[in-house]
Amino acid sequence: MNTFTGDQLIALGFKPKKWFAEALEYINSHELSENEITEYLEQFKAAPEIPLHAEPKDFIINIRAEHENETDNVQKVIATMNVLMKTPTLIGGALMPDACPTGPEGNIPVGGVVVAKNAIHPGFHSADICCSVMLTDFGKTDPKTVLDAAHSITHFGYGGRERGAQMPMSQELMGAFRENLFLNDEKLISIARSHMGTQGDGNHFLFVGISKNTGNTMMITHHGSRAPGAMLYDKGMKIANQFRMEISPETMRENAWIPYETEEGKSYWEALQLIRAWTKENHESIHNAVLEELQAEKQNRYWNEHNFVFRDGDLFYHAKGATPLDDKFMPDITGPRLIPLNMAEPVLIVQGTTNERNLGFAPHGAGRNFSRTFHKKSLAHKTVDEIFEEETKGLDIRFFTNDIDISELPSAYKSAKNVRAQIEEYGLCEVLDEVMPFGCIMAGDVQKNAPWKKKKKFRK
Repeated sequence: MNTFTGDQLIALGFKPKKWFAEALEYINSHELSENEITEYLEQFKAAPEIPLHAEPKDFIINIRAEHENETDNVQKVIATMNVLMKTPTLIGGALMPDACPTGPEGNIPVGGVVVAKNAIHPGFHSADICCSVMLTDFGKTDPKTVLDAAHSITHFGYGGRERGAQMPMSQELMGAFRENLFLNDEKLISIARSHMGTQGDGNHFLFVGISKNTGNTMMITHHGSRAPGAMLYDKGMKIANQFRMEISPETMRENAWIPYETEEGKSYWEALQLIRAWTKENHESIHNAVLEELQAEKQNRYWNEHNFVFRDGDLFYHAKGATPLDDKFMPDITGPRLIPLNMAEPVLIVQGTTNERNLGFAPHGAGRNFSRTFHKKSLAHKTVDEIFEEETKGLDIRFFTNDIDISELPSAYKSAKNVRAQIEEYGLCEVLDEVMPFGCIMAGDVQKNAPWKKKKKFRK
């Protein structure tokens, strides 16, 4: 019998794979006949490729342009959803009033919710997995005292805390990381330890304000899973893309998915829950340290993520910047939910249920109409100090790096008034209370004196 070759496998319609070597060795060592070869190769036949939906699946639009600056933004988020909703796994979706596009057309927008059947899409939660908000009620403690204590404790910017200044990660959580297919990575675990008690940069913040209902001082933190979450996202996207090339090459790379029923799918779902637990522990470490510094007792605390994947049976709700309202989405219900708007506006304390418009979600903030770069250029006729003075009057606004980031000042965001009006118009949720702003800490312009820029300057 002549030796059976890889070229013959390709001629039969198989794409070169790792199993080629094993199959060729088996076929040739057993001197299989033509019929036996055909029968043996049946096990390697790929399932038919899954095509895109011919037409986008329906999605609910809970946003409209209030003025001409918003027209382009609304048109773009609807256009990107029309491409996105052709993804084979998707069965429904919704746009929130704070929606804004991110990346090429077809990428899930911020303020978008999509429902996938038996599939987890890492690209739909992005690198900032479990971006979330936590509130602690400090009772009648002076707000400046809370802000000062928090400023001495929290950590913004690149990287983690220095050795000797790290906040402990629980041994139970570390052990669970080591038992997971995606998180059993000593480099990732080391970074998870150093990033505990840190908040990163961008739109993440530490906000102190006064409850409109009770007059109590409340502290709210906003951040996600930091580098550990970003590392999981990278691993998830790699696995999802491998599946995409096998089962649905027409699907955009950014919209690739991991089938939940696979070993990888179940492990990735478990990894997401562990990253969620890490993120919650991260918030708690900052809040508890501030309470301890002030020798205060918390009156209340609640927490919710707004950038995550939520499961209901075989349906996976991907919220790219949307606040879960329905209790079924949160295994550790702690109270109402939080919607921050901008540093000069109240943080809304809300509640709600699933209705015909919201899929069980509300907005997660105010969103943007323009990119950070465009916004900065639009203010180029003013100095940074002038802009800061105009937009933060009466508030105690601090930047951790001491470099003002004008792309995080109130004018960088959509009108909070309009977002609130559309929440009411579309019946998305109910506002229970408002935390009126006293002050806020953000990272600041982390690019201005970034570590690599300092090193470059020193070399010169």
